[in-house]
Amino acid sequence: MKSKKTTEMFEQPPQKDETYVLRLYVTGLTPRSQTAIKNIKRICEEHLRGRYDLEVIDIYKQPALAKGEQIIAAPTLIKKLPLPLRRFIGDLSNTERIVFGLDLRPKE
Repeated sequence: MKSKKTTEMFEQPPQKDETYVLRLYVTGLTPRSQTAIKNIKRICEEHLRGRYDLEVIDIYKQPALAKGEQIIAAPTLIKKLPLPLRRFIGDLSNTERIVFGLDLRPKE
């Protein structure tokens, strides 16, 4: 049984000053990988300027990292921090879905 404090910690939206730690796993310089890189960089600059650490990992060059994260499809974006951990598969072109999944709110 989860304690109320633990549940509240995971259900709280991220604070405005929290740094997001993101890893994007891609397969070389394929068009789909390039689109995913472009899309996540745009989303980060629009919604997280100065508050994110984005690491792009080519699974062809670093297969051990992909294996450790159990990557079964690419491109895959993993939000490591703030919790909860989230995964997104695809070229990240559905900005609304990514923004919602990252617990970000669109600019008003």
